[in-house]
Amino acid sequence: MTSSKHFDYSQGFSRNIGWVTTAEQDRLRKARVAVAGQGGVGGAHVLTLARLGIGAFNIADFDSFEVHNFNRQVGASMQTIGRPKVEVLAEMASSINPEADIRSFPRGVTPDNVGDFLKDVDVYVDGIDFFAIEARRLLFAECERRGIPALTAAPLGMGVSMLYFKPGAMSFEEYFKVEGHPQQEQYARFIAGLSPAMLQRGYLVAPESVNFAERRGPSTMMACDLCAGVMGTSVLKVLLGRGELRPAPWAMQFDAYRQKLSFTWRPGGNSNPLQQLLMMLIRPMLRGQMKK
Repeated sequence: MTSSKHFDYSQGFSRNIGWVTTAEQDRLRKARVAVAGQGGVGGAHVLTLARLGIGAFNIADFDSFEVHNFNRQVGASMQTIGRPKVEVLAEMASSINPEADIRSFPRGVTPDNVGDFLKDVDVYVDGIDFFAIEARRLLFAECERRGIPALTAAPLGMGVSMLYFKPGAMSFEEYFKVEGHPQQEQYARFIAGLSPAMLQRGYLVAPESVNFAERRGPSTMMACDLCAGVMGTSVLKVLLGRGELRPAPWAMQFDAYRQKLSFTWRPGGNSNPLQQLLMMLIRPMLRGQMKK
């Protein structure tokens, strides 16, 4: 029996109706979401949002798939080794929604193209590598300038930590306070800001797997899946104006391994006394790592 290849948007996303109205689904269809990074979390974000029925994407990544991506990246397989991540994820999203308007940026996001990357965008979703702090700062600063809601969901251990930077509220730089600091201190501040509750710390069984000098660390697919679920829901709430979503200096962390949920509020971001104490614990670990 031959199956029909005809695509119908309303039928393809009909099972969303009930959790969203038909009018809200039409709003999602007309939305454009930018996702920088198509690896562990970024690729999962794109596919989750494509199945939500988001109608347009700007996606960026300069990297290609390799074997060491298999444990966590939805686009990584034997068939995609060596292929550009942005190309593979564009194909995967298009196979879910052939009508989707996808603008690809195969050189990643740079000062030269950040304006084009964020053009016409309703929401920015952060999926770039942990260590790419300068690119992340560029993107969040441009989102702030343009009044674009910006969200990041960090895959930590077997959980997720979520931050929402709402236009007019605390900015990325006001929260993390990394400007003017050397790279090692920027890492310390980024870790502390991403994970004020540090729920993942207690079950890292092989600390030697973390190597900041080589820019690598352990990861799990479960964390990426949790990030995609939390992010997809948060993007829905932003686009539809439904439900509470606490912006920075609030952070939310859920750890599936420890079965714990934590909401933290850090007025002043990393200048908060609790964050200062946390960074005092993180810095010695980083000093040891960066000397390796």
